[in-house]
This record gives sequence, C-alpha cells and structure tokens, in this order.
Amino acid sequence: MNTTAQQIADLRKSYERAELNEDASQADPLRQFDQWLTQAIDGKIPEPNAMTLATVGSDLRPSTRVVLLKGYDARGIVWYTNYDSRKGQELAGNPLAALQFHWVELERVVRIEGRVEKTSGQDSDAYYASRPLDSRIGAWASPQSQVVSGRAVLVANAAKYGAQFMLNPPRPPHWGGYRLVPDEWQFWQGRKSRLHDRLRYRIGPDAGWIRERLAP
Repeated sequence: MNTTAQQIADLRKSYERAELNEDASQADPLRQFDQWLTQAIDGKIPEPNAMTLATVGSDLRPSTRVVLLKGYDARGIVWYTNYDSRKGQELAGNPLAALQFHWVELERVVRIEGRVEKTSGQDSDAYYASRPLDSRIGAWASPQSQVVSGRAVLVANAAKYGAQFMLNPPRPPHWGGYRLVPDEWQFWQGRKSRLHDRLRYRIGPDAGWIRERLAP
C-alpha cells in the first residue's frame, strides 16, 4: 500500500457535535429540513445550498453532479439548469432522482428521493430574470454536457450572445427549473462510536409521513 492510500485508510473522525432523536425532531420532514438548513446558513457553512443530484440514464448507468438549491416548499425542492444537459436528458427518460446535502461542519447529511417535474415557465422566467447578466448570457453560451474544442468556444459564444441580446437576454428555451417532489427523506447526524442517528420519513398509506429510525 502506498503512502497516500495508507493515510486514507488511517483517517478517523469522532462525530460528537449533536444528536437527532425522535422526540426532538419535527414530525414533518420539510420542517426538519428547514431547521437544519437554517442552522447551516446561520453557521456560515460554505455553500449550504449545494446538493448532489443523482439520476439514472436509459442504459441504467447512474451519474451525479452538484447543483444549487434555489427554492423549497411543500411542493418540493427546486433547482435550475440546462434541459439539454446529461441530467436533463436522463430526467426526461426517468424522472426518479435523489438529492443529498452534506454539511460537513455540522456532521449532517440529508437525503431526499422522489419524482422530478419541470417548474412552470413563469417560475423559470422569474428566476432567470433575477440572475446576474453574465449568468443569463452564460445559459445561452454553454451547450452543457456537449464536447467543445476548447474554452475559446464558450468565450466566443458569450461574446456573440452578449452582442445579440445586450442587457436583456430572454430565458433560453432549453433552460429552466426542476422540482423534486419527495416521497422519502433521510436525516443523518454523526454520533460517537459510529452509532450515528438516522431518521427516515416515508409516505404512509394515508399520505401522511411515517418517521422511523434506521440502523446506521
């Protein structure tokens, strides 16, 4: 075993910052998520809205990437991206997906599973209009997930669309929002001796949430 591999094998961390028990947790997973996200923001965790999105293609090959949470409510979890990207194509063929937040400093993980739908055009327009100008131009300039010959292609595209649209680029037809409608949540809190707290919420027969503890 080389030095780096041995160093990785020897990495250890004792998780002792907090606990998560049934009595202190929220009955509604959205309220529990809101509580934890608020604590991550208040704690100045780097990019607390960064989440890993997992999708599966028609070839059954899974893929992940980091996207940014841009909204959440009782309807679901929202982010925005290029519909023609790999994730967009995979979601078009299989709308089931999973999200994961990892707040390392708080020793917490949130996992969310469910079905993904597109947000309304009105919602996508409103968010697109709120973005900085260079980000709006970037949505036109980048043929996301496609092979390009070099960075110069992106720079040239940005210059072209900047000149074309000036200060008022419209939302590209290939760009907009997705919403994951959760049917399962998991909240993981690191604990000492690897006896971590892990609560799962799943939809029961009456459409209410069932909360149960899973072994870590």
